[in-house]
Order: sequence, then structure tokens, then C-alpha cells
Amino acid sequence: MLTRIFAILALFISLAAAPQVSAQETLTVFAAASMRNALDDVNAAFTKKTGVKITASYAASSALAKQIAQGAPADAYISANVKWMNFLAGKKMVTAGTRVDLLGNSLVLIAPKDSKLGNVKIEKGFDIAKLAGDGRIAVADTKAVPAGLYAKAALTSLGAWQTAEPKLAQAENVRATLAYVARGETPLGIAYSTDAKIEPKVKIIGTFPVGSHPAITYPVAGLAARKNTHVKAYLNFLQTQVAKAIFEKYGFSFLLPPKAS
Repeated sequence: MLTRIFAILALFISLAAAPQVSAQETLTVFAAASMRNALDDVNAAFTKKTGVKITASYAASSALAKQIAQGAPADAYISANVKWMNFLAGKKMVTAGTRVDLLGNSLVLIAPKDSKLGNVKIEKGFDIAKLAGDGRIAVADTKAVPAGLYAKAALTSLGAWQTAEPKLAQAENVRATLAYVARGETPLGIAYSTDAKIEPKVKIIGTFPVGSHPAITYPVAGLAARKNTHVKAYLNFLQTQVAKAIFEKYGFSFLLPPKAS
């Protein structure tokens, strides 16, 4: 009996002395709301390849950049425009040598799927306020959120901003904009083509000319405050042929020559 007790005690002592198995290694990524579906798939592919779990936080690029500046724990950041990446770079929060312009997108005019509105040509003199009738135009925050900044630039260059502004229903990010239109709360909305393609309750009725707004660019970078050893591998994976195929499936344009997986 004593022998058995001593054996059990010895087992407990050996277990206590043994190094504990660490939890699965993780990487935290802050990314523009418009990337959710595509990046979820890319992240799943990265985890399958490496075993490293990705925790992704999606919101307006502006909100995420401000959170990072205030100390939010993120290892990598993907913005929907260069402005907010520049904001963090100016604060020395971007790891040198990691920043690349990864993706591109297009800006479109959307309506509820059952809308009677047909395709419209968006050009100089386009009267979006008249097209909206008594309804409003859903758009992301035009003072900070990239999708809203692009929309304001486009409407301004086309001469439509002054009449459109009073009719805008401004949302916290582009996915919220999409929801307004999908629920039929507004007859029109301005969003990225990638968002419109994943929402079955909306349809694209027009595309804003490329020259009417700054090029829609998604830069990505590692963040200097964090020293996660998996950041380099993750950023490299985002630039591979595997990631390219996933992003293009969702309608993004890939801005880099893809690397080998």
C-alpha cells in the first residue's frame, strides 16, 4: 500500500516539475471590414499550413488604426487605404520593411436586389440625389472611413457631392452600409464591389470611374510594438499564389507578383 502511495506521489511530483504544454500559438490581425470573408479563408489556409491560429478583428480602418495607436494588441494591420497606414507609420508603429500594397478594389453603386432601378452610367454630371428620390444614400463615414472617403472624392469629382450630402445615411463601416441597402432601409448605397458580391440582397447598378477617386489600395504591415515570430511568415503567406487565388475569388485585385507558397 505504501509503495503504491509513494508511486502516486512520485507521479504528481514529476508532472508538476515537467514543462507545461503551451497553448496554440496565435497571431492577432486587425483588418478592414471589407476583407472579412476573403481574409477568413486566407487565414484558415495559413493555419492549416502552419498550425498558427489567427485571431482577426474587423472594423473600419480608421477605428482600428486609432485602437492600435492607443495600444491595442495587434501583430499585423491591413487598411483599406494608405491614409491610415501612413497614420501609424508616422507614429513609428509600423515595422520597417514589412509594408506592401497588397490589394485593390472598385467602388460601386448598389441598390436592393428587388429594386426597379436598372444599370446607370456614372459620369460627370451624374445626379445621385435625384436617383435616390425621397430616399437616402447609404455610405460609410465620409470623414474617416476609407469607403466613405473614396465615395466623397468620387461624388465631388463628378459634381454630385453638394446635392448628395444632405441625403447621406452615414455608417460606421462599409459592411454597415451594405446592411442598410440589403434591409431596404435606403434605395441606394456606395460600397466596394467585393462587398456587393457577397451580399445576395443587393445588386450593383453602376461602377464609379477609376479616375473619379484615389486608387483603392489595401496596404498591409507588421506592427512594431509586437514581436510575434510568426508575423513574417504570415505577411509572406498573404503574398503567395494561394492567397492570391482566394482574394481574387472574392473580387479583389492582387497588386503584387505572387510568391511561391
